[in-house]
Amino acid sequence: MDMPAPNPAILARKARMVQRLSEVLPPDAVIHDEAETRAYECDALSAYACPPMIAVLPGSTAEVSAVLRICHEEGVPVVPRAAGTSLAGGSLPTADSVILGVSRMNDVLETDYDNRVIRVQTGRTNLSVSGAVEEDGFFYAPDPSSQLACAIAGNIAMNSGGAHCLKYGVTTNNLMGVTLVMMDGTIVEIGGAHLDAGGLDLLGVICGSEGQLGVVTEATLRILPKPEGARPILVGYDSAEVAGQCVSDIIKAGVLPVAIEYMDRPCIEATEDFAGAGYPLCEALLIIEVEGSPEEIDVQLGMIKEIARKHDPVELREAQDADEAARIWLGRKSAFGAMGNINDYMCLDGTIPVSALPEVLRGMEALSKQYGLDVANVFHAGDGNLHPLILYNANTPGDLEKCEAFGADILRLCVELGGCLTGEHGVGIEKRDLMLVQYEAADLLAQMAVKDVFDPAWLLNPAKVFPLAVSETRRAVAAE
Repeated sequence: MDMPAPNPAILARKARMVQRLSEVLPPDAVIHDEAETRAYECDALSAYACPPMIAVLPGSTAEVSAVLRICHEEGVPVVPRAAGTSLAGGSLPTADSVILGVSRMNDVLETDYDNRVIRVQTGRTNLSVSGAVEEDGFFYAPDPSSQLACAIAGNIAMNSGGAHCLKYGVTTNNLMGVTLVMMDGTIVEIGGAHLDAGGLDLLGVICGSEGQLGVVTEATLRILPKPEGARPILVGYDSAEVAGQCVSDIIKAGVLPVAIEYMDRPCIEATEDFAGAGYPLCEALLIIEVEGSPEEIDVQLGMIKEIARKHDPVELREAQDADEAARIWLGRKSAFGAMGNINDYMCLDGTIPVSALPEVLRGMEALSKQYGLDVANVFHAGDGNLHPLILYNANTPGDLEKCEAFGADILRLCVELGGCLTGEHGVGIEKRDLMLVQYEAADLLAQMAVKDVFDPAWLLNPAKVFPLAVSETRRAVAAE
């Protein structure tokens, strides 16, 4: 089958963009060779791929400003990209777009221990923020499972959390200020190294906006003194519903662990084969960690163990030293890699009230039988942030579509039970057409009106967040 001839107008536009971008960036920061742009064709939602027209890697806020100004003048869409770890297709490019990566912007700009803040460029990885201050006894609290790779820019875009968000909150609770570059190249400062900025809560609008409103190049983050100590326990149950009820009872008792993580049997078996953490092969596993002084830890764990024993666990194991603590966490930290070792999977991100855990677990089991696809569960049980992993075979025709339908039904169930579509992965392309499940049309119109203010031409991160038919219509109107 003959390929269609290249469109001369498209080739001319690309050549003009390469020339203009090369005038404001170093030679190696403009990537336009077709083979090289394939490195940016997808993110961690790898079921979908589309190479961008061009990828650029600026090294400063000024260079980001110059790139956006050029793209704004040329009417070229821009897809901001941090580390490419998005599980919702948040940085998936379109064929006519410029990928703007911030990976070269990874410096620590300022550390202020007196006021407990650090200012960094947003290409810096999550884990390396804590790494920059840990020798001085501080840490950065949000800890997504991908923290070794994911960058602060993506954490801000998706309002990421992690295992310890039960106690310390998600990114929005630890973000104090940003440097934001608007689509026309304007640089603005929002918030800063103080408790709250006056006026409108623009920082709250930016955090979690998924690259729809601007490109965040620098961030002022809250850092905290490292706790005196921490200790996890592992609790196994022969029923997912009982484990869910145990979580609910711990929260109702007023105990505030730093983390409560959940894994089910399929996930336990996969992680044991992969990492050999020594987990009991039960139906449901909880990892519960508390922190503080030795006395505080003993009191909190005493209350938690009393609650856990009321539900007849098959195993209850308390870490006695750092090595045992590391082994308890080993399987949980290896879970996503372990599941990828046995099959293709799609990772979801619905959020529910903690009291609804037993009901949603029953619902997912029924849906699994209905669709004929296995589902493994590993999630932040303490705040009801679910991460079901639906297993499918990408080489079997129809399996991906079946997996997507299964995932959509899980997310509908989350909303029906009083939850929402996403806790920390964002909407991206994965959930954009489910937005009307959670929001009325008037709600979406209000959200799109905010985008109109920040990005009137609708050039930033196209085809994300809003239902495709709605956003494409909006973009076409904006372009007129």
